[in-house]
This record gives sequence, structure tokens and C-alpha cells, in this order.
Amino acid sequence: MTGGETIIASSQDLSDVRVAMVRQLWRQPSIDDVPGEVLRQLERTGALARINPGDEIAITAGSRGIATMPVVLCAIVDAVRSRGGRPFIFPAMGSHGGGTAEGQRALLAELGIDETTMGAPIKSEMTVVQIGETPAGLPVFLDAQAAQAKGIIMVNRIKKHTSFDADRESGLCKMAVIGMGKHRQAVTVHRYGNAGLARLIPEVAAVVFAQAPILAGLALVENARGGLARLEGLRREEILDAEPALLRQARELSPKIPFHQIDIGIVEQLGKNISGTGMDCYVIGRKRVIGEPEWPEAPDIHSLVVLRVTAASKGNALGVGLADFTTRELVDAIDWPAVRANVLASGNMERGKIPFAYDTDREAVEAAGFRERLIPPRDLRLIAVQDTLHLEYLLVSESMLTEVANNPDLEVVSDLMALPFDQQGRWHSPLPQR
Repeated sequence: MTGGETIIASSQDLSDVRVAMVRQLWRQPSIDDVPGEVLRQLERTGALARINPGDEIAITAGSRGIATMPVVLCAIVDAVRSRGGRPFIFPAMGSHGGGTAEGQRALLAELGIDETTMGAPIKSEMTVVQIGETPAGLPVFLDAQAAQAKGIIMVNRIKKHTSFDADRESGLCKMAVIGMGKHRQAVTVHRYGNAGLARLIPEVAAVVFAQAPILAGLALVENARGGLARLEGLRREEILDAEPALLRQARELSPKIPFHQIDIGIVEQLGKNISGTGMDCYVIGRKRVIGEPEWPEAPDIHSLVVLRVTAASKGNALGVGLADFTTRELVDAIDWPAVRANVLASGNMERGKIPFAYDTDREAVEAAGFRERLIPPRDLRLIAVQDTLHLEYLLVSESMLTEVANNPDLEVVSDLMALPFDQQGRWHSPLPQR
């Protein structure tokens, strides 16, 4: 009782829920010799033949947790140096890392990309120069240090964007615009909204490819396990035309939640090293852009819970607003200046808003259970994933196991178990951690 009023219950006991670990049986291509393939693709583009002794060559590095990126970058550095060039790496990540040079350098270090591991300088600055403008008069900017180099080698993963649908989404074109143009270009382009991104990225990229000293682009297409399914070397004049087909392949191979209708979804951690929006919008079926529909083919998760933000994100919990429930631990870890820089640059305000936050993981999940209280706990369709990038293993509730048994691409790999909370209500994941 408080002030003579009864406190209304807002949680549902989920102790009757049983889950099993399920594995996705992905059958996809994988490149075994990544350094060798990097060298072959660079040679195919003719980039290495255009490097003269003493030439300073800039190499891009983005802000995503791409498993093979350190290996790819080291191979590029070695190839450039073998031709007598002087390679350096520069952050090409727009406003990420709090929109500061030191923040971006620190973010790369968290991804295993620093001067020691790469064997090359990391030149992180936010200064840009204008290199041209689009036919409509939009200014086009480029990292000042990269603009002074004799050549630029771009490298990025091709994947679906989290905010819009187009022929070219996340990839080399977007890196040329939002990434290499730093915070200034990101703000300039994002102010036109998501529809503007879809239209402007190819327009601005065309100016970059025409005016900047691009030697080549390496397009990475990942398989669902995070390895490389394809590595395509492209001349700068080939990039715009090549990306649509690469994007279609990337969509087919990308990891997905293999269920459509879900009552409660638990994401153990979000983070900038997982997705640009903390949680991949296409994976969870939520982009939360006012006035725009969600993807009908993506999962429909009625109540979404996110528990923590990754250490590598340094408090940038962008994407927490995609969830319905979270924890005080996550909220207390938020670096608000970093989140504000990202949210205001993109204009997608919903993604930075705080959902209901609870003292423990159990309380957050049981609040979701209360929202789904018309469904008996044993009948709940509940899943849990480590994050939206690592989806080979999932926890799946007992009520969904018939569906699992009827899917030849899924196998049950554990006995049924209770939801993995300890006595203090903290979630202890049995999923293999990556």
C-alpha cells in the first residue's frame, strides 16, 4: 500500500517457461585464405601497379565489428608497403566515436585496429576539405589527410542499411559519403532524412569517385557466421554499378532470426560494434522511423527486451529506443554526448529514447511477460539471442520446438532449461559468447 492506494502488479512470473538452445545450420561459402584473396583482388583492379615508391596511401577503417577487418587491413598495408608505398589508416565513420578524432581512434582500437596491430600509422582527424558539389549544389567533403594522399584504398562490408531501402545501402558508396566525409558530410546528408539518404548517397559518391584519388574499393560480403563469403576488388568507376548485385547477395547470406511471430524477444547486448543502430533493425523487424512502415518479411517481435550495452561501445547505446524494456545497468552506462551526436546526425530520434528500465534483468523480462499476460507462460513464443550479429545459436521456448523440428535448417542442441536467471535476477547466458 502507498498513500492508501494499491500498487497494481506489472510483472508476470515466468518460472514455468522452458527454453532450449537451437543452432542454425548455415550452408554458405567461406574464403579460407583472406590475405591471399585481398592481394588477388587488389592486383585485379590495377591499384598496386599505380603505387610508386614513397607514395602515401590512405586506407579506410569503419566503425563496425567486422570479424575479418583486421586481417583485411593488414593485408592491404603489406601489399602497399611491398610496392614501396607508405600506408596509413584513417577512420571513415562519419559522426561515430562521439564525432571526435580521439573517440574514433579509440573506437578503432576496440576493434583491434591500432598502430601496433596494423603496422601502420592511424591518422585520426575530423578536418575535411570540399572536393566538389553535386549537380544540385550539395557540397561534397573528404577527410583532409586522405585528400592529400597519393591514393585511397577503400574497404567496407556490403549490407542492408538499418533505415532505408535502396539499390545501394551500407557499403563502399555510403563509406565514400558518410564515412570519408566525416561528421560534416554526415550531418549535411542526414538532414534530408532517410529518403534523402537513398537518393543522395549515389549522387555524392559519384562526385567522390570522380574527384578523390581512389585507387580501388574492396567490397566485403559476409556469410552468416561473420566470415567472408566474397571479397570483390573494384575500380572506382565500377563501384556504383557493382554494389546493387553485391547487396542482393549480402541480404541473402545475412544472419536472421528464423521465426516470424515472436511474443518476447530478449537481446542480451546491443552496441555500435554490433550494428550502426546498436541492434540490426532488419534482424529485429524494427526501424522505428515515424511515418515509415516496418519490413513485413522481418520478425514481428511484440515485446523486445535489451539487457546491456557492449563494453566496446563506450556507452554509445544508440538503438536502446528500439526496445520496449531495458535495465538500469544499461541506462546508467550510457554516454549521452555520444548518443546525442549519433541521433542528431541521423535525425532518427526514437532510437535514442529510453524504454521502461528495471533494476534487474528478471524484472525487465517479467515486465515483458506481463505485457503478454493473455498468453499462458508455457505457451509464450520467446527467443533470446546474444546480439543481432551473432545468431548461429538462440534460446527458443518449448512452445516453438515443433516449428524447429519441421525446419531442416535448425537443430536443438540442449535439453530444456529454465530461463537462466541467478538468485539476484541477473541473466547468465548459456549461449556461446563471441
